[in-house]
Amino acid sequence: MLIGGILFGLVLGLVAGGSISNLAAVRLRWIGILFLAVIVRFATEAAIAAGVDVVQALRLPLFGLSFGLLLVGLWANRSNPGLSLAFVGILLNTIAVLANGGYMPVWRPALVQAGFDPNTVLSPFHAFLPFDKLDAAFLLRAGPLGDILPIPLPYIRNVASIGDLFLAAGLGFFLFASILRSPTQASEEESRPADGDAPELAPTSRLQRSVLAAVLGKRFRSETGLAPGLAEASVLDRPLALGGFPLGLAAPGSSVGGRVGATIIRPSFAGDDAILQPLPGAEVVERVRRHPYVRLALNSSFSSLWVGQLISLFGDRVHQIALAFLVLGLTNSPVAVAFVFVAATLPNLLLSPIAGTYVDRWDAKEVMVVSDLLRAAIILLIPLAAVTNVLFVYPLVFAVTTISIFFRPARVVALPRIVREDELLTANSAMWIGETIADVIGYPLAAVFVTFLGAALPLAFWIDAATYGASAALIFSIVVPPLARPANQDEERPTVVADLKAGYRFLRNETVLLANTLQATVAQFTLGVLIALTPFYAKGITAGLAVDEKSAYGFLEAAIGVGNLIGGFAIGYLGSRFARGKTVIVGYVALGACVVVLGLVGNLGLAISLMFGIGVANMVFVIPSQTMFQERTPGEMLGRVVGFRSALVFGSMTIAMAASGLLAASVGTAAVLIVFGLTTVLAGLAGLLVPAVRDA
Repeated sequence: MLIGGILFGLVLGLVAGGSISNLAAVRLRWIGILFLAVIVRFATEAAIAAGVDVVQALRLPLFGLSFGLLLVGLWANRSNPGLSLAFVGILLNTIAVLANGGYMPVWRPALVQAGFDPNTVLSPFHAFLPFDKLDAAFLLRAGPLGDILPIPLPYIRNVASIGDLFLAAGLGFFLFASILRSPTQASEEESRPADGDAPELAPTSRLQRSVLAAVLGKRFRSETGLAPGLAEASVLDRPLALGGFPLGLAAPGSSVGGRVGATIIRPSFAGDDAILQPLPGAEVVERVRRHPYVRLALNSSFSSLWVGQLISLFGDRVHQIALAFLVLGLTNSPVAVAFVFVAATLPNLLLSPIAGTYVDRWDAKEVMVVSDLLRAAIILLIPLAAVTNVLFVYPLVFAVTTISIFFRPARVVALPRIVREDELLTANSAMWIGETIADVIGYPLAAVFVTFLGAALPLAFWIDAATYGASAALIFSIVVPPLARPANQDEERPTVVADLKAGYRFLRNETVLLANTLQATVAQFTLGVLIALTPFYAKGITAGLAVDEKSAYGFLEAAIGVGNLIGGFAIGYLGSRFARGKTVIVGYVALGACVVVLGLVGNLGLAISLMFGIGVANMVFVIPSQTMFQERTPGEMLGRVVGFRSALVFGSMTIAMAASGLLAASVGTAAVLIVFGLTTVLAGLAGLLVPAVRDA
């Protein structure tokens, strides 16, 4: 894996126009410590393999010394792109090695799945973990941080740890940035104070943009949530127990930034600067280096945040599938599964209007670090609670989502301060792309991995908890410049209640936005139904097939992610040609029609195609709705206004989740999908009768 990360970074940098000679210009601090750490690490392993008893007796302090020196050296160089990721990877592996007395723990089922002899460890550095059951002893030995991820591919067959993922990504990023940057660019980056001077930050306008994205940005992972779109499309979040929602659906009232970024960013590809013309080779290389995505990759703080979130999103996909089928396996009840999603959605309904207001008053970096640590601790408890009493799962899911409600806006607030102002739209788009990648690739891989786990489902939750811990460490390492505020701001700031009242009055008196919100409140009942019933639907359509229900669920989720991706880019390029109100109507009608047909068919292949259509339709109504809110709402109150919209939309979704579970138990999943799909079609067509919706 490490070699793969290194090669990928080198090849990508060369393809982008970099030069190997630029590596000579890299200046690392404390390089001697890094070399000494590597020497101690491999010399110790070689001596143990040679049978040197004294080294074997001292393996823990020797390996501890080598990893400690690596951590010191990497932390000193964390301003270099990618090395903060490598630091987190080494940190996670260090914890595993120290917890096991100087051995890197290996989970035997992963070794078998990768194609190795189950009775032979990989090297003197490794030792087997107990694998008969996953209990407190497994956690105390840092089992989730050990080599538990099988890689059964020819030529690269291995088992890896979560730390290895971060380390490989970090080294790849470091080499990519190093060979791409010229010595002059590297010098300029190093001399720039902490990713940007405060005067460039335009504090007031940035603050408004942050609040805006905070409430509009929720992944429905709008984090991480159960899937991207429905909770935070721009700064997409995590799934279910993470404060997001399942399925790759997005709710207009909950996301801005990312999805909207897909629309707004169009000029950066279609404008004058993006018209590709024949240019001399040197000019092409320089253009690549100045490309917004490349510049973001060279920003150590942003690349750390992006890659850290991407890896944790993969963990979330594993967690989401495991949670849905853990509850389904314990209860075999669509009602029980539906109410898991209800518990994950309620905090959005109850707290969305005020979370952004409070986060705006706190330190964004501290909020993110503390939120990640709290979520990691709670997720560790979910499988233990489930086997004790499945009812204990619901308050834990509620708690994780509640914490995520504060993490999401904090991340949105921090983003404009770690990238340049002219890179902000691209940064939002990059976050959305990362979320979509996690859906399209992560769900199938997660489904396969959860199937491989079998009865060892607790490991899925513990892996996700480990990714939260890694995310916290990465966020702690980034530089978030403070936001300049007037000295008397605390005295002038209105109360939270006053802010909320102002936002409510604006929405109530803005005819177009109010009409759009009411239409969404009815039309998006279907999203709640899909969130709650998709696991049970997957189980039903795979009866008698060779395909496992978990795998089917993963592919259905991935299909929505692909639809989101295609639909997002399509609307970004073509959406400006059509009236936004009519586009929203078309999106709702198409969504409802796909859901109706989904209820009528029982074929997995057709269901995957329909889920793709649902993903496309989702973006057709999400992006124009978000754009209308951005255009019609003053920046200083956008967060509050969209917070009220989110409360209404999530309220309807929550009701639909609860009702769909009860109805499915009585009349069946198919009938519920058909009825709610028709409701969405009618709500979409009703917009033709309301001028405020039709002509927007």
